Amino acid sequence: MRNLDITTLRSFVAVADAGGVTRAAGFLNLTQSAVSMQLKRLEEMLDLALLDRSGRGVSLTPAGEQLLAYARRMVELNDEIYARLTMQDWEGEIVLGVPHDVVYPVIPRVMKKMQRDFPRVRLQLLSSYTAELKSLFARGAVDVILTTEAEPAEGGESLLDVPLRWYGAPGGTAWKSRPLRIAFSRRCGFRPVAVSLMEREGFEWELAVDSESDRTIEVSVSADLAVTPVLEGHAPAHFEMVPPGVLPELGMQKVCLYASGARPRILEPLLEMLRCEFQTLRPRTDIAAQ
Repeated sequence: MRNLDITTLRSFVAVADAGGVTRAAGFLNLTQSAVSMQLKRLEEMLDLALLDRSGRGVSLTPAGEQLLAYARRMVELNDEIYARLTMQDWEGEIVLGVPHDVVYPVIPRVMKKMQRDFPRVRLQLLSSYTAELKSLFARGAVDVILTTEAEPAEGGESLLDVPLRWYGAPGGTAWKSRPLRIAFSRRCGFRPVAVSLMEREGFEWELAVDSESDRTIEVSVSADLAVTPVLEGHAPAHFEMVPPGVLPELGMQKVCLYASGARPRILEPLLEMLRCEFQTLRPRTDIAAQ
């Protein structure tokens, strides 16, 4: 295998854009003879004539035209890699706040990609409840947050619509009990949604578990002591969805994105990754919602 030299390709692109070696040499801050030598070396390596020198100016041969598109991409990729790894614009710390129930499966993938593509950027994950995350964001303590709410507030961007479902233990019977035994975290944003629905429909229920700890809720539900509302597709592995139509429907929730405008350049790659990753979940949730 023979390797093409980026410096040589850069000279070739400059000559093609400038229409001549002399002007290209000025753009590259090189001598005319140095640029000519690089072009000659490139033609010898490929064993192809890339420039037509028969006229007054310099034009590309068919082979040169074909090479030009590849050369541009290679030079641009080289410059992008160098910029991302060395420029201070791509260096610093980002604090990302995410609710417990939407950490998987998107956030580990995003963090891995950020580490790979922007190794000089430290992405710090903070997991909490939506209300707490919005409070921290308002105080400037976090740079980017995801939330789960019925509608985004001002400045928020909706990434995904997800059905809110009832979950219990695999093969469990807690969902059959009346009054329905429910486990709620005290700070869970889905709690007022579910309570309001149950009261509006006159559905008999009781608070079986009231805890600050998500782990306590998980243990209680997986032990078949109660049911709890969870976003579809984001439930723990030891939960099972209650058969649809048995309990009151909980409607839809949105995964929303909020970003600080303080450092847009360093944040933009992260925001784009989050948008793309949640986009991949849409077909599955759309089908499930039907």
